[in-house]
Amino acid sequence: MRAAVYRAFQGPIHVEDVPEPEPGADDVVVEVLAVGLCRSDLHGWMGTDPDIVLPHVGGHEFAGRVVAVGDLVTRAVVGDRVVAPFVCGCGACEPCRAGQHQVCRAQEQPGFTRWGAFAERTTIPWADVNAVAVPESVDDVTAALAGCRVSTAYRGVVERAALRRGETLCVVGCGGVGLAAVALGAALGARVVAVDRSTAALELAGRLGATDLVTVADGPAGPAGVADEVRAATGGAHVAVDAIGGAGPAASAILSLRPQGRHVQIGLFPTATADLPIGRVIRDEIDVLGVHGLSASRLPQVLELAATGALDLRPMVTSRIGLEDVAVALPAMARSAGAGVSVVTAL
Repeated sequence: MRAAVYRAFQGPIHVEDVPEPEPGADDVVVEVLAVGLCRSDLHGWMGTDPDIVLPHVGGHEFAGRVVAVGDLVTRAVVGDRVVAPFVCGCGACEPCRAGQHQVCRAQEQPGFTRWGAFAERTTIPWADVNAVAVPESVDDVTAALAGCRVSTAYRGVVERAALRRGETLCVVGCGGVGLAAVALGAALGARVVAVDRSTAALELAGRLGATDLVTVADGPAGPAGVADEVRAATGGAHVAVDAIGGAGPAASAILSLRPQGRHVQIGLFPTATADLPIGRVIRDEIDVLGVHGLSASRLPQVLELAATGALDLRPMVTSRIGLEDVAVALPAMARSAGAGVSVVTAL
């Protein structure tokens, strides 16, 4: 089969002929139908993920059709169209038994701990747990996005922050996961404030339901200036999401909150530690909530939102590309964030 392989971190990516994957006893092999390009794939290519062993095939946000099943698989059959969460739980440990597969200590992550979906075929581990059936009314691209950025935003906005109708949601960073958070907030009936440097990203956020658009400008005001603008417009957010990662975006989100607000940290930090406005967290009794994806057991809830039309992700997708384009498109993410989401649909 063909796969986009890199043999050195930050090195060239070439589409090569490689052996087809064989299913382990608990695995299924899927024909990849669509796979999103995510900044986590970029971080992996840059060498920041210790789980990656070279040579490597990235791609963790995918939907596919089952073409082979392991001997112990009982739920998935050949021909099923499925999606998997980017964190695949073992199904047997204490967190998994409690339905919290996203914090499984034995977790596998296709595209990181094993070869991923920038290929014609890939595998889903512990398939009885992680291979989730896709409703017929949900297209391949939407299903793929549900595997990472949309389900991660759902975990943060719906489950962790418990955003309610009539509340105000502030989303800092309108990349893929930020746009998904905007769309979810709008679907829940919240007032949504979108914050970004890019006017193109903010325009997409507006199409997905954001009613207030705040442009981050260079200057001395920094995070406090962004927060002042959000609070002036809304009285302060009930829920704020840092969908980028880093001290500046996280501070902007935290400072935008009203007393006893909920801060959701989704974006990954480039460093292990960072200065944050902890004094404000203490003074205003802010809840700080981490997010590491969504359990496979609740992926059907996200797919149902798409199936019923309550969640329309089509405006997020601004580029459909082929497998050969990954060689250029993935490294290019380090130079420019662009606007919207690119999805590989020609494999």
